Amino acid sequence: MARAYDRDLIGYGPNPPDPKWPNGARLAVNFVMNYEEGSEPSVQDGEGFSESGLTEAHGLNQLSKGRDLAAETMFEYGSRVGFWRLMRLFQERRLPLTVFGCALAIERNPPAADAIRSAGFDVCSHGWRWIKHYELTRKQEREHIAKAVASFQNTVGERPLGWYCRYGPSVNTRELLVEEGGFLYDSDAYNDELPYWKTVKGRPHLVVPYSLTNNDGKYAGWTGTSDQWFSFIKDAFDMLLREGARHPKMMSVGLHMRLVGHPARAAGLERLLDYMGKQQGVWITRRLDIARHWIATHPYAGKGLNEPAARRPRG
Repeated sequence: MARAYDRDLIGYGPNPPDPKWPNGARLAVNFVMNYEEGSEPSVQDGEGFSESGLTEAHGLNQLSKGRDLAAETMFEYGSRVGFWRLMRLFQERRLPLTVFGCALAIERNPPAADAIRSAGFDVCSHGWRWIKHYELTRKQEREHIAKAVASFQNTVGERPLGWYCRYGPSVNTRELLVEEGGFLYDSDAYNDELPYWKTVKGRPHLVVPYSLTNNDGKYAGWTGTSDQWFSFIKDAFDMLLREGARHPKMMSVGLHMRLVGHPARAAGLERLLDYMGKQQGVWITRRLDIARHWIATHPYAGKGLNEPAARRPRG
């Protein structure tokens, strides 16, 4: 027997809610640094092969078994060099940043953990490891969530309040997060430009959607230069800011230390930060602050009220 169709293809529709961002901002912008290096699939951690995703080797030499020392050192560049470059760019401008951190990766770089904690950046758990959660059993995934929570309490001094899997969650992820009980939100969705509520096992749960479009992952695809990337992200920002005169939105910009952390690419990020900083009506903020603002300003109203439009009562 087919399962009930549980996708929401309507969302907020033509009349999204006014997020009422602080100081009347037209656009909330959240920059995310994905910290994955050291938690990816590897021979040393039992997978039997070296991960090459989102590196210069991506699509060229993904080994099915054995060590790929070139790919390994490309990941190492992110934690050894790229991390510190991105930290400098944001801290020099006194800009907030969210870290999508894989717990094991941050465990393996105590100086980075100390720097994140000292900077006051919020950490959204990117899993215990940078692996495909939809390949885990429910029991395994529950264990990974528990490991991640405990790990961050030790490395950055507090538990994560947000969650984001690698690429996509399993069918169990959201239920397990609610079951765990300590998360304010997850970002395991790409389907909107505003947060929204879900009812999960009878309990309210906030989703703060992410973006793989406004993302430096484009450098692993068609983007060649920092000018191209800057222009692409700037176009998205400009359109959202214009639209914000009527319907304010949020914008996520995803960064990876081993990609945009390289000098020629970081130059484009530098231009983007300076450009955004000159515009009016922009709230550059942490992801946790967006979640807390939404919870306070648009509290959960019960199933059918601020959930999928197709099931809301009319009139």
